[in-house]
Amino acid sequence: MQRTHRTLHRFFPQIGRAPLTINVGYQDQNMNIEFRELGTVEISDLVELMNNPLVRRHMPLSNDNFGVHECESFLSKKEALWTEYGYGPWAFFIDDEFAGWGGLQSEDGYPDLALVLHPNHWGIGNILYKEIVQRAFGAMKLKAISALLPVTRKSANSLLRLGFRQHGTVTLENKQFNRYLLEKPAYSRNSKN
Repeated sequence: MQRTHRTLHRFFPQIGRAPLTINVGYQDQNMNIEFRELGTVEISDLVELMNNPLVRRHMPLSNDNFGVHECESFLSKKEALWTEYGYGPWAFFIDDEFAGWGGLQSEDGYPDLALVLHPNHWGIGNILYKEIVQRAFGAMKLKAISALLPVTRKSANSLLRLGFRQHGTVTLENKQFNRYLLEKPAYSRNSKN
């Protein structure tokens, strides 16, 4: 497969967009986790992730044909979020390996949390979640964020333990989702534990 590379060479003044590197210990090893601009990911790596059957199982809005053209459109839409809202998704790299993408994207009036990781990196989701939410309620000064789960998902216990509360339903592309909301006071109480 031919490697296609797309890099965005712009300065983005938004506080939340600044690249970030954190060093963490995980499963008895140290790892370097980087938040980078989503546009710096090799298109072939993003296409591979978005077509992974284990990943697609958790993405009810994904379509069957996620190729280079769809990836370029996807990247343009995600890039526009930063311009319009001042927040959007990052690419995650672990020890220089692309691990997935995630961050905040506007869904029906709320900054919505998205986290899409390659199955090899599913274990670090909690670390990434904590960093995203800390930025959302810290430097970005958001008052609330949401998380959407398909109505077919049986349990939302992990979100409820994090302080989210159910906040109605949303229909996106003819599919229904339960919305869960995390407000800053609930986050602040929960992050002290």
